[in-house]
Amino acid sequence: MTDYDAFPDQRQAMIQQMLTDKGRVIGTDLAKQLGVSEHTIRRDLQELARRGICKKVYGGAVSQMVQSASFEVRASQNMQEKSQVARHCAKMLKADSCVFIDAGSTYLAMVEFIPETLALTIVTNSPQIAAALSSRSRGELILLGGKVNPLTGSTLGSDTVKQINDMIFDQAFVGVCGLDPQAGLTAVYYDDACFKKEVLSQSSEVIAAVTAEKMPQVARYKVASCEDIDVAVVSPQTNTSDFSHIGMRIEVAE
Repeated sequence: MTDYDAFPDQRQAMIQQMLTDKGRVIGTDLAKQLGVSEHTIRRDLQELARRGICKKVYGGAVSQMVQSASFEVRASQNMQEKSQVARHCAKMLKADSCVFIDAGSTYLAMVEFIPETLALTIVTNSPQIAAALSSRSRGELILLGGKVNPLTGSTLGSDTVKQINDMIFDQAFVGVCGLDPQAGLTAVYYDDACFKKEVLSQSSEVIAAVTAEKMPQVARYKVASCEDIDVAVVSPQTNTSDFSHIGMRIEVAE
């Protein structure tokens, strides 16, 4: 049996493997499992965070989020899972409502499942989503202006935020870079986080489409707590066990 108290390298390697497998570790659980003090575990997590392997959060740590690829690359990844989540999101749309659809590869996939006969006012900051919806004959389509960020595939900036402030949404489908029980919904880019906050403040119902690799996960900038999100739509392979006590409804896409 390995003496993890005497061999910090093996101990940290074990913690790293747990982060890879589960995405999150709890300090008190690690201390019991490895037979060391919680102080020792805090030092280990600090060292792993310094090496960029994890990000410390209250009570433990989550695996370090990999920098987002370009929108074009993301749109070609995990297509089956995204399509599954996207179809479920489209079923949640309500006739004669005003909805915001955020930029993101899952929401681009959602366009395919929006019924042509469903009358909606759709607002988006994604040129790709707007282009895919441009032939709709029912309702309205509004593309928010601003500078296009090629990494997010969206328009962002002060002008985009100003337009949002004049709108009230019945539903907002908000993009997720990371979702964690303690950290909440987070974003990779500062401008994107600021924009999402404004969208949430103007929305009656907030819905987040979350694929498995984003939950639990923490990006750099906080957008909202889990309690600020009404519904998280997840794929069947997503581990939601850490979210059982959170005031956020979770719907599993079928």
